Amino acid sequence: MSEDQRRFFRGFGVPFSQMFKRVTTEQYPEDKRPTQPRYHGRHQLNRYADGLEKCIGCELCAWACPADAIYVEGADNTEVERFSPGERYGRVYQINYLRCVFCGLCIEACPTRALTMTNEYELADDTRAALIYEKHDLLGPMLTGMAAPPHAMVPGTTDTDYYLGNITHAVATQVGEAEARRLGTWTGPRDDEEVTA
Repeated sequence: MSEDQRRFFRGFGVPFSQMFKRVTTEQYPEDKRPTQPRYHGRHQLNRYADGLEKCIGCELCAWACPADAIYVEGADNTEVERFSPGERYGRVYQINYLRCVFCGLCIEACPTRALTMTNEYELADDTRAALIYEKHDLLGPMLTGMAAPPHAMVPGTTDTDYYLGNITHAVATQVGEAEARRLGTWTGPRDDEEVTA
């Protein structure tokens, strides 16, 4: 047998061996298998423990995006309307999932860990406009004890305390509860309810 004939039969060896392997059929969407923990899915804008947004509107994520899928427009915080600690916040935040390649470079560029990626992978929709996610689509959920911004920072703290992670859930819950009760957005137990641990 010549060398060419050997190469010919060796080339067909791989597809021939695959013909007799058992076929794996996924029953999606009825049976959804969990993704790996490090899977890069839909983005999420995170909050601090008191509900203030971590995004400072620096636009570094937009600059790092190779597909030009992120648009950020920053604005200045005021003492009356504070959305994040520090001077600025992201007033407009959009991610175009028609362009996004899920590379994660925006996550690496974010100085405050405001932007992370979740395991959510179902991003199909009927229209192209629905795949351009706005800030309200990307913001993380309000947890118990958080107050919806705008509101003041925890008394006696600076933006540095937020960035260093010194604002714990216990500290933020006290301030968040008072602020949420004032705004009428408190989701925790009422004063007349008994709290069980």
